[in-house]
Amino acid sequence: MKNIIKIMLLFVAAMGMNSCTEEKILDLKPINNILDPDAFTTPTLIESYMNGVYNAAAIGQYNAAPTSPNSGRGYVWGAAFVEQGEARGEDIVNMATFYELTYKATYDPTTANNVYYWVDGYRLINRCNLMIEGVTGAVAKGVITKATGDNYIGQAKFLRAITHLELLTYFARPYNFTAGATHPGIPYREVGVNTNEEIASEIAKPRNTVADCYEKILTDLNAAEATLPATKTLNKASKWAAIAFKTRLYLQKRDWENVIAEGNKLKGIYTLTADPYGPFGTTSLSNTESIFSITHSSTINPGVNASLPSVLKNRALVCISPILWRDPQWLADDKRREEGKFIYTALGIKYTNKYPEVTKQDDPAPVIRYAEVVLNMAEAEARLSNLPGALTLLNSVRDRALANKAAQSYTATSFTTDADMVAAILKERRIEFLQEGRRWTDIHRLQGDPIAAVATDGIPAKYASGAPPAKEAFILGNDFVVKKEVAAIPGSDYRFLWPIPQMEINTNPGIDQNAGWAK
Repeated sequence: MKNIIKIMLLFVAAMGMNSCTEEKILDLKPINNILDPDAFTTPTLIESYMNGVYNAAAIGQYNAAPTSPNSGRGYVWGAAFVEQGEARGEDIVNMATFYELTYKATYDPTTANNVYYWVDGYRLINRCNLMIEGVTGAVAKGVITKATGDNYIGQAKFLRAITHLELLTYFARPYNFTAGATHPGIPYREVGVNTNEEIASEIAKPRNTVADCYEKILTDLNAAEATLPATKTLNKASKWAAIAFKTRLYLQKRDWENVIAEGNKLKGIYTLTADPYGPFGTTSLSNTESIFSITHSSTINPGVNASLPSVLKNRALVCISPILWRDPQWLADDKRREEGKFIYTALGIKYTNKYPEVTKQDDPAPVIRYAEVVLNMAEAEARLSNLPGALTLLNSVRDRALANKAAQSYTATSFTTDADMVAAILKERRIEFLQEGRRWTDIHRLQGDPIAAVATDGIPAKYASGAPPAKEAFILGNDFVVKKEVAAIPGSDYRFLWPIPQMEINTNPGIDQNAGWAK
């Protein structure tokens, strides 16, 4: 059990751990071969350590000791947030056993996908904390300037904040579940752990409330905004990325005014690409819309078992669900259905083509882009009854995908109520962000929404898994009937939340399991 404690808390700055034994974890080197005590002694080593933090975000360790940079499964930000976020929703079909536990909600406190979302999430958080502490000391010693140190600390606080926010959507109820969000969240860890003494002091950290977590996330994002450079660096945290994430946080908190206030800061900084495919393919690393992505290379990526082009194209483990493909609000001539660009077809089955590089496997994982900020603002405006403003924002995203804008664009007469407008924006989100990992977050935050037409209750019913759908399901205009053979799970069911991993329960006496799961 002592070894498990170290696995969970002594996340060290190591990219790859070659053993789970106590001795190896205490003195392991990270991927850049810099031991933790030495990492903050020169500017070059500090920069390398920061790169190691990003590598941790891109690869993760998963449930085996990595033997190469590609041994992880992309937890949390390299691929897993896309794959798990979609598999928990209804807009994809799991055609193999790869995501079966997530797809059917048959996970438990020991199943790998949910366990290592938590484990690798907190490993990343700990690396961020070690970075903050190490850089603070390096600035005090004059190793680097305060301005340089602030930049590194801002990047670490950004990654710490967004990872806590991501974990909240899987392991805690949404913000509005209780008045004041006083229900259990997750432990918000702000201390770097790399010694036995720190393990002893941090081991029993209890769960913060959801309100506490949101407050701390916002504090971190505000600090990142204040200290990060105002440069558009797609593969590194920036001032603008912190602002963009605040629109996501405020949307989940249902603070509509602040969604708009934060989004307005990005006007003129980013613009939507004229071509809706602009953030993907050959332009995924250089376009006007992508704000923050996790980048990969041919030598450092989540590998064949997790990289987005491997799972979603080369191995074709997941296809688009007929539930969304046949939705009449997704127009038949929408450019986001374009074969050979957004979509590829194999044996009559439709798949996303957002991640096409199956050889190098270096497609970036799109963590947040400006289209999301725009639709966040559109929803906020609609919730505040500003239908003209919401319409303009919604059309700015949708119109670029229309075959006949003059005839198909929404107008002032398209929506007569706030509810109708919000419903249209939410459907646009499903189409626009298909296979980008956004679906579960929306399902989660819309639980019990006051607008009955958009409210979700638990996990939605899904198309049957385990085999490809019939090719007739993807032929629009026929009489194919979509059946949802994977039953819905109501929000009151304990399976709505992932269980806290058993290894955390076993080693952390201060933490409580999610209700309904055996402790």
